[in-house]
Amino acid sequence: MGRRTRKLIGTAAILLFVIAYALLVMALAQPVLKGAGPVTQLLFYALGGLAWILPIMPLIAWMERRREGE
Repeated sequence: MGRRTRKLIGTAAILLFVIAYALLVMALAQPVLKGAGPVTQLLFYALGGLAWILPIMPLIAWMERRREGE
């Protein structure tokens, strides 16, 4: 598979994942943060805003991998 094709597939997968992840975090925030203080909310959203990077890292590595001869 060519590098451009991997980047196209990876970009579409990242976009779909981030949309689904954002919806999941919003759904979890409702019951978890009900009545929580501002510091707890800040920590929840900061952690939730950065946690999507970990599952995406292998996909980005796959997108950037070079074939032998490239």
